[in-house]
Amino acid sequence: MSTLAHTMMTAARSADSGLAGPGELDRYPYAEAPAGERAALRSWEGSDVDLGRVSRRGSASRGRGLHGQLVQQLGQMIVSGDLGADRPLVPEEIGQRFEVSRTVVRESLRVLEAKGLVSARPNVGTRVRPVSDWNLLDPDIIEWRAFGPQREDQRRELGELRWTIEPLAARLAAGHGREDIQQRLGDMVEIMGHAVGQGDAITCSRADAEFHSLLIQAAGNRMLEHLSGIVSAALQVSGGPVTGCDRPGEASLGHHARIVEALAAGDAAGAEAAMRQLLVVHPEVERVVPAPREH
Repeated sequence: MSTLAHTMMTAARSADSGLAGPGELDRYPYAEAPAGERAALRSWEGSDVDLGRVSRRGSASRGRGLHGQLVQQLGQMIVSGDLGADRPLVPEEIGQRFEVSRTVVRESLRVLEAKGLVSARPNVGTRVRPVSDWNLLDPDIIEWRAFGPQREDQRRELGELRWTIEPLAARLAAGHGREDIQQRLGDMVEIMGHAVGQGDAITCSRADAEFHSLLIQAAGNRMLEHLSGIVSAALQVSGGPVTGCDRPGEASLGHHARIVEALAAGDAAGAEAAMRQLLVVHPEVERVVPAPREH
């Protein structure tokens, strides 16, 4: 096994165990809360919400601190519809319900405001915004939608976007000759192969996500690169690895390898075709778009 493969597998197992991996940073780097507030957040007892149902992914809040946990819970409640549009959010009430300070509430609401979920105006206060105002490309909102009542719509929409973005990225990448990224893509295929052989779906998924992110970077289009978070989110919330790491097979690995070969050969059409073949390996994407016709 290569050193890179071993490193990724170790990092993946550490993350799955709840321990921070190398270079893993808090998504919301706010100041540490006072010691009295370091307990887990309490549920919002005043709303008719089962927060156990809302908090489907405990791993999503790992390492985030109280700010991140509150963002997670309020975000899920808004996206699920438990806190409907134009619902007033009173900071004092939130602080009392979750037993956190006004500073934690204020900073959490700022994060949600940046995502388009809430708005704060003088003499009006903070209110939940309608879906049309949400930043639907935000990775957190993608995750919350995918594990809420809108899960089927979210997964379908992600599949449609991937079908548009990734074949184009593969075509463009073939014309840029980025040997450094091509080498890294080959490394990801090697790592996936080792992981599949050991039944390590976690490492396989992480290498797969890295593969698709690198491919978009290799396209040399900054606007496409800005959308790479969509692909990463899709791989995480699709109910299982999109490329078949949950059901390892030679077909998935073969499609990845063919993409790398096409890039090395500068074969734009071949890279695009291989990406389309890879995307339809997964049944959720296959329901969105038809498989390429045989000519």
